[in-house]
Amino acid sequence: MQYPNIRSMLAPRSLLAVTHGLALGFGALAGIKSFAADGDPTPAQIAETAAALPDPAKMTPFSKQVPVIFVTRDPRKPEAWNNLKEFWNKGKVDSVDPATGEKVTRDAVFIKVPLGLNSAPPVPPENPLTEEKVMLGKKLYFDTVISSNNKVSCASCHNPALGYTDQMKTSTGIFDQKGGMNAPTVFNSGYHLLQFWNGRAPTLEDQAQGPPQNPVEMHDGKGNPWYQVVARLRKNPEYVEAFAKVFGTPPTRDAAAKAIAAYERLALTGNSLVDRAELAMRTRVEEEGEGKPETNAGDFTKVLKAAFEAKDTEALGALGLQAGKDEGKIAEVAASIQRGKELFSNKARCNSCHVGDNYSDSQFHNLGVGAKDGAWPANADLGRFGAQETGHKDPTLVGAYKTPGLRQLVSTAPYMHDGSEGTLEAVIALYNKGGNLNPHLSNKMRDEPAEREAAKNGQKAVIPRKLNLTKQEEADLVLFLKALQGDPAPDIIAKP
Repeated sequence: MQYPNIRSMLAPRSLLAVTHGLALGFGALAGIKSFAADGDPTPAQIAETAAALPDPAKMTPFSKQVPVIFVTRDPRKPEAWNNLKEFWNKGKVDSVDPATGEKVTRDAVFIKVPLGLNSAPPVPPENPLTEEKVMLGKKLYFDTVISSNNKVSCASCHNPALGYTDQMKTSTGIFDQKGGMNAPTVFNSGYHLLQFWNGRAPTLEDQAQGPPQNPVEMHDGKGNPWYQVVARLRKNPEYVEAFAKVFGTPPTRDAAAKAIAAYERLALTGNSLVDRAELAMRTRVEEEGEGKPETNAGDFTKVLKAAFEAKDTEALGALGLQAGKDEGKIAEVAASIQRGKELFSNKARCNSCHVGDNYSDSQFHNLGVGAKDGAWPANADLGRFGAQETGHKDPTLVGAYKTPGLRQLVSTAPYMHDGSEGTLEAVIALYNKGGNLNPHLSNKMRDEPAEREAAKNGQKAVIPRKLNLTKQEEADLVLFLKALQGDPAPDIIAKP
């Protein structure tokens, strides 16, 4: 779903006032009385609720601010990561007060970035993480005050208990309206280069501003949406106090977006059986002093045995296994996962798009999802092409949507941008046939050698590239994808 056009946010005369105000600067804008219809906010009022300069006197003193620090596993010096017992760990950190230059020792939160995520999610310098800010963002994330009718929250469609999705084909928004998109998971979204299926938001901060002004998701279509959100927040003394401590301002659109984004950056998942097998492999190769750094069935056997001993219901349940009952299947399952892993990077060519720690290239591809009878319907969503700015439209991206990550797939069905594939088996079957034929099919889905041969005969055709996977290979590939199921979010993140 696209952002509402700004014309739906401001009356025509208000647009003139905004243009005039931008030309004269904020000083002149603040002096504008009103060019809006009676009862509507003026441009100056909208600007005042959009952002504000901080008053340091209202903020929590620097020495009392609790920074949130990501700790990833460094294979050269794993001790710091190994010594962290949980995802959320309290400790101390030495800092320098930027205002005074004094050295201070502060309380800190150290986040144990899950195994398999070898880098921390990027954090914009203008939105550093603190415990207070993350907790404010969490409160906003679960609060229905963000919606016009006080019935829809971020968690309504992105529920931590449901893999940070709603597990629906498409989401239900304000007044029970059905949207046109499947709710993507928030898990590991901080790693994406662009947000939303069509990439229309460059950051989590931008993404957080979308739903509250969308008339299908949270906004009732009346008046300026964010002006109203901020007005509701300012009526709540708890929010007024919290925003002042974190940002040194009253509630604003800018600060609310930053707080929600700060919270979402901590929705991390990893430590899947695949991650554990990769670590087991590296340990084995290092101890043996030889061999290729590639997993084998023995590595998966080792981590599966450990999972059964630990009664790891999340990892085992994803594979359809039960501790105390299915230990006899370990060797068979380990071999299947290893075969699936090899297919993923070879015959199935999954890693042409699903790469990196989060298994996504953050790029956009047309798989033919939504195509009809070999064509792209005239009234169909245009995907990335539709979201690109005028002057930057790329016609090769018609019907192209962002490559999703592959972690937590068991918790986030159905799949694809429109939720059209209900199972992983159905997803693999779609890829196996080369996607759905349409003129904009991604080059990575096309049989380009066959197309060149056809061109020699004067035929211009889009020819899908079939994978020709056997039923057993499809099953092995699905089991590997299920083995990417990682740890769920801890309670401090997942529960209101």
